[in-house]
Formats: sequence, C-alpha cells, structure tokens
Amino acid sequence: MSQPLPDVGPPVPGGDPTDPSVPEVEDGAEPVEDADVYADPSLPRFRLAYVPGATPGKWASVWRERLPDVRLELVQLESDAILPALEAEEADAAIGRLPVDKGVFSAIPLYEETSVVCFSRDHLLAALDEEETVSVADIAGDPVWVPADDVLFATHPVPGVVPVDPDGNPLDQVPTTADAVVTVAANVGVAVLPMSLARLHRRKDVVYRPLVDGPTAPVGLIWPDERTTDLVEELVGIVRGRTVNSSRGRGRPSAQQAEDAAAGTARKSAGAGVKKPVKGGSGGAAGRSNAGRSGAKAGGRGGVQRAGGGLQRGKGARPASKGKKKGKGK
Repeated sequence: MSQPLPDVGPPVPGGDPTDPSVPEVEDGAEPVEDADVYADPSLPRFRLAYVPGATPGKWASVWRERLPDVRLELVQLESDAILPALEAEEADAAIGRLPVDKGVFSAIPLYEETSVVCFSRDHLLAALDEEETVSVADIAGDPVWVPADDVLFATHPVPGVVPVDPDGNPLDQVPTTADAVVTVAANVGVAVLPMSLARLHRRKDVVYRPLVDGPTAPVGLIWPDERTTDLVEELVGIVRGRTVNSSRGRGRPSAQQAEDAAAGTARKSAGAGVKKPVKGGSGGAAGRSNAGRSGAKAGGRGGVQRAGGGLQRGKGARPASKGKKKGKGK
C-alpha cells in the first residue's frame, strides 16, 4: 500500500525572498514576452502554444516585425495538453515535446534539452563544482522522484531506486515537476529533469548538475498537418532563421515589390559605372594630352623610361659613349 509524501509543502507565492522555499529567478533567463499585449484586438490572430520552460519571446519579436497586421497570442500549456489543444483548434501551432504522431501532426525539431539532476544543497553531490557533471552511476543508490508530468522517461529506464517509506513501501508519485523540486529540497532523494524545467523551478535550496549519460528532451515546432497555412509557413521560416525574402509564407515580398527592388539595384549598378568628369572640364583632358606629347618627345630623343626603371631606346636614340672614339685605320 502506498504512503503519503513527506510533508515538505509547496513554495508560498509572495513569501519572504530570503526563505529558501521561494523560487529563485535564473540570471540571464529569457523572459517570455506576450506579443499580443499591444496588438489591436480587431486584427486576425495566430495562437502559438508552448510548454513550460520554452522561451518563444525571440520568435515573437520577429513575428511582430514581419506580420504587424496579425496578432500573435502566446499560450502556455502543460506538455500533455499541447496536442489536444492543436486538435481542438485552440492553438494554431505549438512549441512542444517530441516525438508526435506523424500521421496527424507535422513537426520541425528545434533543439534537444540536456537532462540534469536536481538535489538539495545538503546532498553529497552539492560538493561538486558548477562545471562538474553527474552520471547515472553517481545516483544509483538515490531515490529518484519522477513526477506525473515527466517528459524524459517514457522510453528510458529511470535511474536510481524507487522512493519508499521507512517500512519499504513505495511512496506516491509526485503530481508535478514543481512538486518534485520541492520534495528533493528536503534532501529525501533527487529528481532528473530537462534543464529548462530545472531553471524554471529553481530554488535557493536546490542545485542541479548535468547528467552526462541521461536522456535528452527534444523540442520542436508542431502543428496539425491538415492546417499548414501561410501563417504556419511564416512561423516555420522564423524559427528556422529565414530572411523575409526567403520566407515561404505571406510575409514574403510580392512580385511587384521584388521587381521594384531589382530595378532599384540595377539603377544603382548603372550609376556606379558612370565616371564623373574631371574637375576643370576639358582642361584636364588637355593636360593629359600635353603630358602624352611630352613623353613622346622624350622617347624620340632620350628614350622612354620603362616601368621597371630601365631605359628603352627610341627610334632616334643615340648610344651612350663608352670612351674615346677609335679613328679610321686605328
């Protein structure tokens, strides 16, 4: 028979910031900015769902630049709610966990998250430096708390041992990732999570280190295969880093815009090929002509100077004297 969890309690929102139970904000973490805050509600909208830990803010900024006439609504959903939301047309696309059913959904892999081990600051592993890593063998004897919303161990074996009470009875599974982090803060085991979720639920009394031989958590852009619209294609171009001109969606310049841009480029090229007249008009040409005639005269009498510094004899050039001339018969 399963036993209740240890009474460690969840963090209290708005509590004392010096209390270790208050979540710590990760320095340098990218905030998720709602791209719909300043948008006109009368404009058409595109709903992009994303899982906890994902940071679509940078893509939302590019969307606003390219498609100011379409509202982008960012909707955070739990990992297991992403696909149902897409099927119910509650979202047009999503940044979610892979893999998905390729017969129903299209997906573009974006990145793979490293897994990390979370443990209390009082745990033996807390003595490791920040640059050091942990292996599965290092936590072989530790109770590993796997939350019900786990995204790592569906197809991978769970390291460590199953958490049990003092009588050896298995303990209830923690419902959420946040609960798992709170539990390991009491130094009653460890948790293995994707790095983004460890950062999202970071606490002052919990640290984490990369699990070098642990599973990864792939993340991708997902949308229903039957709803591959121009706006979806535009989002695909944004997450893949395409420029406006190379985009396949509606943000791509029209044929007339492309033609006008090409004409402008041609005019610039033509202008670059025309040489400006020399200041002073015909006087400059006359100066060059006089210089040419002077050079010709010099070549006729004294020779023309070669580029390398040697002297080339002209038609009427006299040989240089090498001493006294010899007389006839001498």
